[in-house]
Amino acid sequence: MKVSSIEEMRALDREAIEAFGIPEDLLMENAGEAARAVLGREVGVAGKSFVVVCGVGNNGGDGFVVARRLHADGAAVNVVVVGDENRLRGPAMKNRQTLSRLPVKVDTLKEIDPLAADLAACDVVVDALLGTGLSRPVAGLQREVIEHINDSGKTVLSLDVPSGIHGDTGAVMSVAVRADLTVTFGLPKRGNLLWPGFGHCGKLYVSPLSFPPSMIEAADLQVAVNDPLPLPPRDPQGHKGTFGDALFIAGAGSYFGAPYLAALSFLKAGGGYARLAAPAAMTPFLAIQGSEIVFVPQQETPAGSIGIGNKAALLDLAAGVDFVVLGPGLSLDAESQQLARELAAELSKPLLIDGDGITAMCGEPSILANRQQPTILTPHTGEMARLTGRSANEVEADRIAAVQETAARLRALIVLKGAHSLIATPDGRVFINLSGNSGMATPGSGDVLTGAIAAMFGLGLAIPGAVRMGVFVHGVAGDLAAAETGADGLVASDILRALPAAMRQVRGGKPWDERYTGPQIV
Repeated sequence: MKVSSIEEMRALDREAIEAFGIPEDLLMENAGEAARAVLGREVGVAGKSFVVVCGVGNNGGDGFVVARRLHADGAAVNVVVVGDENRLRGPAMKNRQTLSRLPVKVDTLKEIDPLAADLAACDVVVDALLGTGLSRPVAGLQREVIEHINDSGKTVLSLDVPSGIHGDTGAVMSVAVRADLTVTFGLPKRGNLLWPGFGHCGKLYVSPLSFPPSMIEAADLQVAVNDPLPLPPRDPQGHKGTFGDALFIAGAGSYFGAPYLAALSFLKAGGGYARLAAPAAMTPFLAIQGSEIVFVPQQETPAGSIGIGNKAALLDLAAGVDFVVLGPGLSLDAESQQLARELAAELSKPLLIDGDGITAMCGEPSILANRQQPTILTPHTGEMARLTGRSANEVEADRIAAVQETAARLRALIVLKGAHSLIATPDGRVFINLSGNSGMATPGSGDVLTGAIAAMFGLGLAIPGAVRMGVFVHGVAGDLAAAETGADGLVASDILRALPAAMRQVRGGKPWDERYTGPQIV
């Protein structure tokens, strides 16, 4: 499912009106009817009492339509207008005028007390206050309204985005409605699916508003939900080499978990042959945990990391494998960092760089842009900040823009890890991944991810699909692990153990949790 920015949705509205002759009034009517349908499905309408809180923009106009349709279906409806009604224009003004001819109570709010009384007496609140046009922090009476809605304890349905959520970034603009249900229109907005906005939406629906499929599936809409992809079937006559041969260059004296988790997760997610090039002194200890891994002990630096003298042998070894992972637990030792840079420049295989390997690249990003084979980077926010030269706060302020620009500049696929990780390709596409949970914010989780991505390539997916499915499967494994143990105390080895079950679920065609595939269509 495609996901739109606010400007892209405005362009789609214009195209629907001008190119396809769909009247703006009809679009607003469709929006209101979709919201009424969701209310009917989720909470019931006849005999219930509703407070519909409307602003004076098109979001408020949608609210007027909802109020009229609820009234027609036998509900008790009270409409509260927040703002100067002289600012109403077009279909919003027409629907306000239509509402005035019906026996529906409409109040213009001047102070908060009357709303408090209305909220106390109703069953359900419809939030049609601000919508997607918000660009500055909410203040004054609007802020008070949102705070009272949140404190009411009533079921809340928001139209398009919960009021107070930035439609492009998902940021809370000082305060935002915490909805139980949200109906977004045309396409889901970025702010519906990015945190913290996603957490304010509750159960999310989308109404296509009668837009033609050619509009909402257009190639120039570059952001989409990371829908699961079909996996190639396993060859019943295959051997371990059939399912991928991956080399992991990882580990240092203080980092035993990272290399083990990365290499073994490759096997747990369906990969065939995992080779781990790690410092010689730590190899016997890693072998106790992961005896299925093939170990390639490496000469060490005085600090216990992989020395640069291993470079020629590592390049020779890499020439015979399908995929290379560089960086988990590699350390910040200067010699190992230089080794990482030189390997990245000379390796002629698809390469995933994680952790300390990313740090090594930050000083010489041109190495990545000049590579001829596909490159994958899996940074967290702090690493992304170093790659971009921005602060972490700047990256978080617009994660999609940060990852999109960086993927194009470095000619790499980038997984920006976090709540709803983003996958960006060099051609500008971005996929929002919806699997996973907060328990996965734990040391080693990213190392499990690197192995899962490598496994998807070993199973036969092309690089972009392998990255997408690696991220997706990793999140499903985290969800399965959390369902068993709870998110509190979840550790990377729990995710690792859940990978085979996640793969079984993916291959079994099990109907996906709605969290994974985006909003339900209404």
